[in-house]
Amino acid sequence: MLDLDGLRDDSITFWSAWHGDELAGIGALRDLGDGRGELKSMRVDDRFRGTGVGRALLRHLIAQAQAWGLTSVWLETGAQDAFLPARRLYASEGFTDCPAFPPYRPDPASVFMTRAL
Repeated sequence: MLDLDGLRDDSITFWSAWHGDELAGIGALRDLGDGRGELKSMRVDDRFRGTGVGRALLRHLIAQAQAWGLTSVWLETGAQDAFLPARRLYASEGFTDCPAFPPYRPDPASVFMTRAL
Protein backbone atom coordinates (compact mmCIF):
# COMPACT_ATOMS: atom_id res chain seq x y z
CA MET A 1 0.00 0.00 0.00
CA LEU A 2 1.13 3.49 -0.73
CA ASP A 3 1.42 6.08 1.98
CA LEU A 4 0.05 9.60 1.51
CA ASP A 5 3.23 10.85 -0.18
CA GLY A 6 3.15 7.89 -2.55
CA LEU A 7 -0.45 8.69 -3.52
CA ARG A 8 0.60 12.25 -4.34
CA ASP A 9 2.86 11.04 -7.15
CA ASP A 10 1.88 12.64 -10.49
CA SER A 11 1.48 9.23 -12.12
CA ILE A 12 -1.27 8.22 -9.65
CA THR A 13 -4.93 9.22 -9.61
CA PHE A 14 -6.90 8.48 -6.44
CA TRP A 15 -10.65 7.94 -5.91
CA SER A 16 -12.82 7.42 -2.88
CA ALA A 17 -16.27 5.86 -2.52
CA TRP A 18 -18.68 7.28 0.02
CA HIS A 19 -21.91 6.09 1.61
CA GLY A 20 -23.47 9.32 2.82
CA ASP A 21 -20.78 10.95 4.91
CA GLU A 22 -18.90 7.69 5.57
CA LEU A 23 -15.80 6.70 3.61
CA ALA A 24 -16.58 3.24 2.20
CA GLY A 25 -13.51 2.55 0.07
CA ILE A 26 -10.54 3.87 -1.85
CA GLY A 27 -8.66 2.98 -4.99
CA ALA A 28 -5.91 4.42 -7.11
CA LEU A 29 -4.63 3.91 -10.63
CA ARG A 30 -1.07 4.47 -11.77
CA ASP A 31 -0.10 5.02 -15.38
CA LEU A 32 2.94 2.78 -15.91
CA GLY A 33 3.52 3.97 -19.48
CA ASP A 34 3.45 1.88 -22.64
CA GLY A 35 -0.34 1.50 -22.37
CA ARG A 36 -0.19 -0.21 -18.99
CA GLY A 37 -1.84 0.80 -15.72
CA GLU A 38 -1.53 -0.53 -12.18
CA LEU A 39 -4.27 -0.74 -9.58
CA LYS A 40 -2.89 0.72 -6.35
CA SER A 41 -4.09 0.78 -2.75
CA MET A 42 -7.56 -0.61 -3.35
CA ARG A 43 -9.28 -1.01 0.02
CA VAL A 44 -12.85 -1.26 1.33
CA ASP A 45 -13.70 -0.41 4.92
CA ASP A 46 -14.68 -3.53 6.87
CA ARG A 47 -18.16 -2.10 7.48
CA PHE A 48 -18.83 -2.10 3.72
CA ARG A 49 -17.35 -5.46 2.72
CA GLY A 50 -19.79 -7.60 0.78
CA THR A 51 -21.93 -4.62 -0.23
CA GLY A 52 -20.56 -4.17 -3.76
CA VAL A 53 -18.29 -1.22 -2.96
CA GLY A 54 -15.15 -3.11 -3.98
CA ARG A 55 -16.65 -4.26 -7.28
CA ALA A 56 -17.92 -0.74 -8.03
CA LEU A 57 -14.49 0.75 -7.31
CA LEU A 58 -12.76 -1.89 -9.43
CA ARG A 59 -15.11 -1.29 -12.35
CA HIS A 60 -14.59 2.46 -12.03
CA LEU A 61 -10.81 2.03 -12.12
CA ILE A 62 -11.05 -0.24 -15.16
CA ALA A 63 -13.33 2.24 -16.94
CA GLN A 64 -10.91 5.05 -16.15
CA ALA A 65 -7.99 3.00 -17.49
CA GLN A 66 -9.94 2.45 -20.71
CA ALA A 67 -10.77 6.18 -20.91
CA TRP A 68 -7.05 6.93 -20.60
CA GLY A 69 -6.44 4.61 -23.56
CA LEU A 70 -4.59 1.97 -21.55
CA THR A 71 -4.49 -1.53 -23.04
CA SER A 72 -3.87 -3.52 -19.86
CA VAL A 73 -4.15 -3.21 -16.09
CA TRP A 74 -1.87 -4.94 -13.60
CA LEU A 75 -1.95 -5.42 -9.83
CA GLU A 76 -0.06 -6.90 -6.91
CA THR A 77 -1.96 -8.28 -3.93
CA GLY A 78 -1.28 -10.52 -0.98
CA ALA A 79 -0.92 -14.30 -1.25
CA GLN A 80 -2.24 -14.86 2.29
CA ASP A 81 -5.73 -16.25 2.92
CA ALA A 82 -6.93 -12.83 4.09
CA PHE A 83 -6.54 -11.60 0.49
CA LEU A 84 -8.55 -14.47 -1.04
CA PRO A 85 -11.77 -12.39 -1.33
CA ALA A 86 -9.83 -9.68 -3.19
CA ARG A 87 -8.24 -12.23 -5.54
CA ARG A 88 -11.66 -13.76 -6.22
CA LEU A 89 -13.07 -10.31 -6.99
CA TYR A 90 -10.24 -9.56 -9.42
CA ALA A 91 -10.63 -12.96 -11.10
CA SER A 92 -14.39 -12.46 -11.45
CA GLU A 93 -13.67 -9.21 -13.32
CA GLY A 94 -11.31 -10.86 -15.81
CA PHE A 95 -7.91 -10.67 -14.09
CA THR A 96 -5.59 -13.66 -14.41
CA ASP A 97 -2.42 -14.58 -12.54
CA CYS A 98 0.82 -13.44 -14.14
CA PRO A 99 4.51 -13.17 -13.30
CA ALA A 100 5.82 -10.23 -11.29
CA PHE A 101 6.02 -7.04 -13.34
CA PRO A 102 8.41 -4.10 -12.92
CA PRO A 103 9.14 -2.66 -10.42
CA TYR A 104 8.17 -5.82 -8.48
CA ARG A 105 10.21 -8.98 -8.09
CA PRO A 106 8.84 -12.48 -7.48
CA ASP A 107 7.75 -12.78 -3.86
CA PRO A 108 5.96 -15.70 -2.18
CA ALA A 109 3.89 -13.19 -0.17
CA SER A 110 2.52 -11.59 -3.37
CA VAL A 111 0.18 -12.57 -6.18
CA PHE A 112 0.39 -10.67 -9.46
CA MET A 113 -2.55 -10.36 -11.82
CA THR A 114 -3.32 -8.65 -15.13
CA ARG A 115 -6.21 -7.97 -17.47
CA ALA A 116 -6.25 -6.83 -21.08
CA LEU A 117 -8.58 -3.93 -21.84
